[in-house]
Amino acid sequence: MATNDLKETKERIFSSGQIKSEELEKLLKYRNDGKIDFKLIDIREIYEYSDRSIDDTDLLYPTTLFHKYIDKLNEMKDENIILYCRTGNRTGQVLSILKRMGFENVAHLTQGIVEYAGKTSKNAKIPEN
Repeated sequence: MATNDLKETKERIFSSGQIKSEELEKLLKYRNDGKIDFKLIDIREIYEYSDRSIDDTDLLYPTTLFHKYIDKLNEMKDENIILYCRTGNRTGQVLSILKRMGFENVAHLTQGIVEYAGKTSKNAKIPEN
């Protein structure tokens, strides 16, 4: 992705609230190169994260405990946030809640980790929230 492509992709992702597997793979590469910044948040349960997680996941905020992370999320309100779960259903619901709370730069991996083709790990260290 050239700089203009990256900018257009970023605008499309955060205006639609949706990101595909191949786009997330590219954004993670660009983030590692320092060209974009965002938080990648898994909202599945701890046992699901341990089974398989996307490499470079920043935070684990399980939906069953999501209410406990509202203050931390509010601190990130102006940041770019990408959510993922197993199939995209839970993140779709959380995305709606965050949008109603005024979050503008939030998107979710529409098909979840089951369709993600990028690097993943089993038994990855759980992020420190």
